[in-house]
This record gives sequence, structure tokens and C-alpha cells, in this order.
Amino acid sequence: MQGVARNFFTLAIIYSLCGMALGLHMAISEDHGQMPTHAHTMVAGWLMSAVFAFFYHLFPAVAKKTLAVVHFWLTAISGIGLMIGLYMMLAGHPAIEPVLGISSMAFYAGMLLFAFIALPAIWKP
Repeated sequence: MQGVARNFFTLAIIYSLCGMALGLHMAISEDHGQMPTHAHTMVAGWLMSAVFAFFYHLFPAVAKKTLAVVHFWLTAISGIGLMIGLYMMLAGHPAIEPVLGISSMAFYAGMLLFAFIALPAIWKP
């Protein structure tokens, strides 16, 4: 695995470790108030990043394009903002909500970009 695929899979592993650590913390403390953050970290972080990694691994020509690199950085930066913003908001800091909103929209834009990148690649004859 190389390039963007490796970057996405590395990000996926980091998300999984953070999400699992948060899950363990909630279980040990018996405070499950961060369940939405845990779920978003595991699904939007770990699962989506791993899927992106394997897509780019299976389509190496697509992974070499500049748009793939843009996709990685847009997803990485907005995803980290999304997870931190969600954690902070659920921890009782509502002032972070604009950052959370912008990060959420940017993360969605990353998914739209992925659709723009992936759909032509998988429908090529």
C-alpha cells in the first residue's frame, strides 16, 4: 500500500485507536455521554477511511491524481475537526458548534469529492 491509500489507512488506524479508547473510557467511567462521538469516530473515521484506503489501493491510477490528494487532506482535516468539535459540544461547550458545522459540511464535501472520483473509475468499461 502506498501514497494516498497508505495515508488513508494510517488515518483509519488512528481513528480506530481513538474511538476504542473513548469507548473504553465511557465503559470504565460508566458515563456514556460521548456515545455519538464514539460512533462517529468509528464509522466516519475508522470505517470510511479504511474504505477510501482500499479503494485507492484497488485503483492505483486514480490514487496518483491530484484530486485524490485533495480528497485525503479535505477528509483528514475536516474529520479531525468534526470529531473534536463533537466531543467538545457534547462535553458542554456549545460555542464550538460553528466549528462543528463547518467541519461537518467540509466532511460531506469530501464524500462528494470521493463520489466524483470513484464513480467514473468503477463504471469505466
